[in-house]
Amino acid sequence: MIDGALIDTLTLRSGDFAARWKALIRKSPQLKHYNALDDGALIEADRPFYPLLARTLDRGLDRSLIGGFFVKLGKERVLDGFPLSEVIYGLNLAEEVVIEYLMTEFAPENTMRMYQSIGILTRVAEFFLLGSFYVTRGFLEKTYTRMSSHDQVSEELLKKYFTDDFFFKKE
Repeated sequence: MIDGALIDTLTLRSGDFAARWKALIRKSPQLKHYNALDDGALIEADRPFYPLLARTLDRGLDRSLIGGFFVKLGKERVLDGFPLSEVIYGLNLAEEVVIEYLMTEFAPENTMRMYQSIGILTRVAEFFLLGSFYVTRGFLEKTYTRMSSHDQVSEELLKKYFTDDFFFKKE
């Protein structure tokens, strides 16, 4: 069972976690597209992750909920002109924010929380790994559809370079 204080913190302090993420983004010069955003836009871009993570930790892994959220995010990032590598790295930094909080603020409060944090870390990693999969899926699906409709790339050429068989399929 996950400590309710962690669930509440991830939800109620999502802006604080997003501000920590923004600071990590600003320290990463290779994240040019994220760094082109102002501070407020960066915080708002990251804020939704933490309540979703809290819900996942509280109620269990819901692939449909997580998949829908991250596929949509991947599609939005394509339209915003982000490279996939930046989006995945941004997710990695959000995970880093959560892990740092767990290890420096949550776990040290008492022994029970320290032991609980070990299990939580696994679930956090699973959440962000699954998120990376679905972001990639959404990103590639949107790229595929844009290339076929806007750029009028032939279906044959698209199938040659988009070898994944999961496009547009429901799980």
